Amino acid sequence: MSIRLHFHGAAGGVTGSCFRLETGEASLLVDCGMFQGPKTAKELNYRPFPFDPRRIDAVLLTHAHVDHSGLLPKLMLNGFAGPILATAGTRDLCAVMLPDSGGIQEHEVEMLNRRFQRRGRRPVEPIYTAADAADCMRLFSKVKYDDWIDVAKGVRARWWDAGHIVGSASIEMEIAGEGGPTRLLFSGDIGPGHSDFVGDPTAPSGLDHLIMESTYGKTERPVLTTADRRRVLAQEVAAAHALGGPLVIPAFAVERTQELITDLLAVMRDGSAPSGPIFLDSPLAVKATEVFLERGWNPAAGENPFSPLKSSGQLHTTESVDESKALERVTGWHVIVAASGMCDAGRIRHHLKRLLWRPQATVMLVGYQATGTLGRLLQNGQRHVRIQGEDIRVRAAIRSLQAYSGHADAPALAAWAKARMPIAGQIFLVHGEPDSRQALTQRLVEAGVAAATINAPEIDDSFSLAGRACEPVGETHRLAAGAAGAPDWHNARAQLLLDLDETLENAPDDAARRALLGRLRTAIEAPPGAPAA
Repeated sequence: MSIRLHFHGAAGGVTGSCFRLETGEASLLVDCGMFQGPKTAKELNYRPFPFDPRRIDAVLLTHAHVDHSGLLPKLMLNGFAGPILATAGTRDLCAVMLPDSGGIQEHEVEMLNRRFQRRGRRPVEPIYTAADAADCMRLFSKVKYDDWIDVAKGVRARWWDAGHIVGSASIEMEIAGEGGPTRLLFSGDIGPGHSDFVGDPTAPSGLDHLIMESTYGKTERPVLTTADRRRVLAQEVAAAHALGGPLVIPAFAVERTQELITDLLAVMRDGSAPSGPIFLDSPLAVKATEVFLERGWNPAAGENPFSPLKSSGQLHTTESVDESKALERVTGWHVIVAASGMCDAGRIRHHLKRLLWRPQATVMLVGYQATGTLGRLLQNGQRHVRIQGEDIRVRAAIRSLQAYSGHADAPALAAWAKARMPIAGQIFLVHGEPDSRQALTQRLVEAGVAAATINAPEIDDSFSLAGRACEPVGETHRLAAGAAGAPDWHNARAQLLLDLDETLENAPDDAARRALLGRLRTAIEAPPGAPAA
């Protein structure tokens, strides 16, 4: 029996995880995530699914991050009737994350439609609302780690701890066939291991096919103990304090925020970093913290590492928009932790708008910054950026701290893959930008994996699997190859406008400015295909 495997997201880019399996008797999704990054990729969130949601029998969910779960309410609105199979931790986090995602969309669309109304454009609708997301939770069904369950006719699955966030999993599947079952493993996001906050990643070996993340496939990070990590954090906090302004941390609301604040409280308490108030400006992070306080038990450590968050006089939360805006009036040394982690949505943008131009301020990036996001632009040293239509000069100190990554680095990924051997068929590298996938491919080949067995699918690529055999299947693609993992024309336009303003401002006189604008006007009005002047 032939199995078809379709890559509808996280292929050639990092976000939008969505893999579809057709067995002849069942149709399943592994994840149904939201695209982030370049606007060209994010537009896919608004387009129809490249399949009929009514024909999906079940969704198997690796974890709660919105790039893996964020389109589940849309799937429901388009006819999917469940179940959504997930661990208890994932279910509880989705119960706060998905309504928050819907609420953000409602707010963003409201502001966008105000601008559209002034420009005479048609209004748009959110992909789904907070109420839609809350309704979607009735489709969730809890699974336990390590237990086989029947998920559809001829298909059984079990969830393995991926060590990424609370509830995260790699998902093993067995699909019945005349010659015996075909075994697949979807890695989900693989944790770095040796964490105080989650367990080490585990998974089976001896597979037919492996679908594996490659986010940090080109990155090597030093292995840090808790003391090492806190020492590095304390140094960064002290440097930010020395500049005389606040420290602003764009943080992923789930897991990274809780880990980071736990460590911030520790280094301020022991005197290794300047003490001061910490403002958690993310309603989602506040709600998620309650889940971590309930489900964050680490068996290896014999404790819940998040317990210090329960009763700290230094930690202040801002629930309402007015409370968030009131942070503008805070003076003296303080830390603001706000979502989103890639700086592309949420309250962090307002803090960046008012602080990026100040040389006394520090912005510390602590998570992955996808191509095309504001966070990646700042990480790459961009000195001018556009936020909500405004041009902002970047004078603040921009720092990157990799100690809080929830992903395995390149050596850990290679070691994880090696522990899954033997793999009879293909290794499909997903959830990574092109250079990361290429680097991880080279590392796997050097470790003895045959290059012919490593595949790097693009969005909407499909493959026919029969045991260990694998053949590509022609499909219609929604994006050009590589488009999900590269800056798009929206990024190029924003950069051009910033460069144009700076060039005009620095021109020697008005005649030079008029000449430049004249050349641009000639280029704009030239017929398509005409040579540049």
